[in-house]
Amino acid sequence: MADTLRLTISVRSQGHTMPLKDGTVTLDGIAFEFIEVEPQIAAYRRMVRDLEFDACELASTTYYIARSHGAPYTALPIFFERKFHHTGLVVRPDAGIARPRDLEGRKVGVRAYSVTTGVWTRGILQNEYGLDCSKVTWVVDDEEHVAQMVLPPNVVHAPEGRSLADMMAAGDLQAGFTANAGIGRAGPPTEGWAASAAPVDSYPELLPDGKAAEAEWFARTGILPMHSTLVIRDEILAARPDVAPKVYNAFLKAKQIYLERLRSGEASSKQDEGRRKLMKIVGADPLPYGLAANRPSIEALKLYAEQQKLMAREVSVEELFIDEAGF
Repeated sequence: MADTLRLTISVRSQGHTMPLKDGTVTLDGIAFEFIEVEPQIAAYRRMVRDLEFDACELASTTYYIARSHGAPYTALPIFFERKFHHTGLVVRPDAGIARPRDLEGRKVGVRAYSVTTGVWTRGILQNEYGLDCSKVTWVVDDEEHVAQMVLPPNVVHAPEGRSLADMMAAGDLQAGFTANAGIGRAGPPTEGWAASAAPVDSYPELLPDGKAAEAEWFARTGILPMHSTLVIRDEILAARPDVAPKVYNAFLKAKQIYLERLRSGEASSKQDEGRRKLMKIVGADPLPYGLAANRPSIEALKLYAEQQKLMAREVSVEELFIDEAGF
């Protein structure tokens, strides 16, 4: 009998990964050694820069960029988080920004240029609303995961010692992302407001009808934005052709267990409630796996990454993801 293959792996603990972590789902001939990293963003960097794990949950855009630079790992069409992005970009109410194209010539804060949230939102604003993203100055205050990536000339770093939230409050930014940038929707006016600005208690969304637009966009395009995927080192995939199908099927089984808990109401965390709301838009499975089911989303993120000058070279969908239909 062949020895068990032991693989180090880092993925977040979520409803659809816990059946693997707690041993409910096992793999024949393969044993996972789960490496807990908090926050998971730290695991992204450790994988991209040091190839620290055999398998790892990796931000989708980070993976695309790394693969374009020749990263020695390939993704399975497994996706750990899904979220629409017509909301989450807020503006100062005194900035005179009434539509996406009004961002041109302005400064917008985002934690890092390649953060997947920002890539999805910029892509939507460009392709759905006509924004020329190259005419916006994107202000970042964190490093990119892929060290080899060269930032476009319209991306600048925040001055040392200043946060994006402070810059937004002071009026040095006219808009910013609420996710991972410290810029919240709620908050009283600060002394940085223009004297003529009406009192406000929040930054308004750039797209006030964003929630309705998300549902319409999905119905029209079939795109359900993914945030992270699972990559496995190429040397393991080459040496053990059984790894990809066994890992994919194990994650699929774990997800199916979670979906039953989600539908029955047994899964009841805040994240679970968010997924039940998502199901009202996308149907019974808010976390679809598989290449065919996700091709519109995979291709959309690829297009957006290329438009935003993130990719070092052209990378095909087939190079990015293993097709489970071939197992």
